[in-house]
Amino acid sequence: MDVLRTAIWVSDLETTKTFYCDGIGLEFSREFTTDDVRNYFVAGEGGTEIQFKYDPNHDVTVERDGVDHLAVGVDSVEETVDHLASERGAEVLKPPTLLEKIGSTIAFVTDPDGYAIELIQRS
Repeated sequence: MDVLRTAIWVSDLETTKTFYCDGIGLEFSREFTTDDVRNYFVAGEGGTEIQFKYDPNHDVTVERDGVDHLAVGVDSVEETVDHLASERGAEVLKPPTLLEKIGSTIAFVTDPDGYAIELIQRS
């Protein structure tokens, strides 16, 4: 068994691609279109993908009662948070914090649609 991907609806695919690829550093892995839905995939080194689903006629409503957040590993939490906040308009929900018990620095930001993204830097 393996976790392959998670899929989220996005309201602006180009802005989302820039945020996740240029802002966080994930890589494009593939894309396809079915009916009116464009599906764009990004992945990190582990191969698990995030699938962005885009349809201009689909309203995107983010409610944190269901999916709490997505977690992404980064080389430097502080640099990534600074870049996302200043260059990509991300809201910082929780600034970089060292969690000594697990040996990681974490932070939470929002993506362009308001999804919460946990950034994790392992020591």
